Amino acid sequence: MKLDNKKIFQTLNPNKVWFPVIIGLGIVFAMFYFDPSVNGETLDVVFDASLPWIFLAVLVILFRDAGYVYRIREVTNRQLTWTRSIYVIILWEFASAVTPSVVGGTAVAIFILNKEGIKLGRAIAYVMVTAILDNLFFVIGAPIILFFAKGNIFPESKVLESQLQNSMEAIFWISYALYATYSLVMAAALFYRPRVFKWVLIKIFSIKWLRKWKHDADEYGNQIIEASKELAGKKINYWLPIILATIFIWTSRYLMLNALISAFVPLEFFEHIIVFARQVIMWIVMMISPTPGSSGTAEFFFAQFFTQFLTKYTFVTSILWRLLSYYPYLILGALFLPRWIRQVFFKKNKKDKTK
Repeated sequence: MKLDNKKIFQTLNPNKVWFPVIIGLGIVFAMFYFDPSVNGETLDVVFDASLPWIFLAVLVILFRDAGYVYRIREVTNRQLTWTRSIYVIILWEFASAVTPSVVGGTAVAIFILNKEGIKLGRAIAYVMVTAILDNLFFVIGAPIILFFAKGNIFPESKVLESQLQNSMEAIFWISYALYATYSLVMAAALFYRPRVFKWVLIKIFSIKWLRKWKHDADEYGNQIIEASKELAGKKINYWLPIILATIFIWTSRYLMLNALISAFVPLEFFEHIIVFARQVIMWIVMMISPTPGSSGTAEFFFAQFFTQFLTKYTFVTSILWRLLSYYPYLILGALFLPRWIRQVFFKKNKKDKTK
């Protein structure tokens, strides 16, 4: 079983930072140019922000990152030190930021863990576990939070025509169904019948027009079997911390925007629930975005979902939201990547030569 290092290094390329930045800035400038309600005065409202709420938004996003670091360390049975866990998370987030959301940084994450000294089978298992837990947060959490939102989940937008509005709802439910199906199938494959999963996969890709991907399907089936072996026999004291960490991570991610909106407009308790719920909806829709890190898609949907609460503050808040939740990982990844490569490859080569 081998990883395609060439493709992975094409993803882990600091020069890829510019593409999502250009897309994001392009959408921002388009909004600034074409929307008559966006002008110089619109930018001035940033000074209306409450600094304590801004500070809380930054603090919450730092909590989220700390949760990621803690979770990857626990998932790997503390094989990674705190420092190495930070490197893994920064580079993992960077890979996710420069690839389309529908693709994600899974292969890169496996590569990074493998280069950190974790055996390939274990690296695959650990990444699959985090992916399944993240997906299950949406699959299980979405109906719960939508219930508490009492139906106030899809925005009533003057910008969107009713047909497009219905399309947004359709995209959400289709995306939700796909993620629910994928999560349940992968969980069953990983924890229940990995060999049956591989057999079904091979049968599917034995069909004439799918046959050219049969080798890849066979390889993927082998990865699932190997990952399943690594996770077999794990006790509750292994699963409980990483499940709680997953809930903490995603809750922190969403509460950041609640704090950010509160910096401009006061929200009642029920409005906080609606904002939280709409982020779940928006995030699932963004997951099928074809752009790196949902650049452009995120800015567009933000305006549709949260103008109701922000009115004149929508444009500025959308920029601050992306500045806090997305762009730092592009910058940190570009800064940490060269150092990580020197640590993992060059120092390792020097040690091998001295033996």
